[in-house]
Amino acid sequence: MGNQSGSIYGLTILSPVKEDPNAAISPSLAIRMYLARLPVDGSGPFGMVTSTHMARLVVLDDVVYFGAPSCEEHLKSKYLIFEANFDGALDDYLHELATKAGAEVQAIWQHCTGFPGVSDIPAFVAYIKRCQVGTTFYFADVNNKTVQQTLQALQTQSAVSAFIEKNQGKPPAELQKKFLEFVGRLRSAGTPKPASTRGKELTDELL
Repeated sequence: MGNQSGSIYGLTILSPVKEDPNAAISPSLAIRMYLARLPVDGSGPFGMVTSTHMARLVVLDDVVYFGAPSCEEHLKSKYLIFEANFDGALDDYLHELATKAGAEVQAIWQHCTGFPGVSDIPAFVAYIKRCQVGTTFYFADVNNKTVQQTLQALQTQSAVSAFIEKNQGKPPAELQKKFLEFVGRLRSAGTPKPASTRGKELTDELL
């Protein structure tokens, strides 16, 4: 399936943005202003949907004309582009978006043509699928690992590197004792949250 790489799904959405010449703030500007205020610390909409590996939202005003010999072309409208990589099936992910991040999805996509809202989930899912652009060759570098497994691996990698740096040159018996203690703390540390800012502090705690 072109949109999947292992257990990871690659989603690309192009939603046409409304045109309203009488609005005090244009729909495209309203989207940009809202996106600029979204938190980046993991408490935003895609932090709520924890199967999200990455997500990107951008407003496309028009295509770029590079000059001859290319042809000058223009879009019929502005588009909201949404790209995401996530674990599992598309329908499940869209259901989570509508239920866990419904307020944010409503605030963003309400400026797009034909958006039915999130209260009618089947209609929302159908709308997103109509706006979907299929992927012909999708590759994910962690194609069979979930977000939680990936975060756990990154935490382990960082902590082990720091442990080696801190304890190099110590006598074997002391090193073995410290390593066993370190492994115990690492196993009980739990999985870090997406977009966590505690990476350095957590590594220090493990050491």
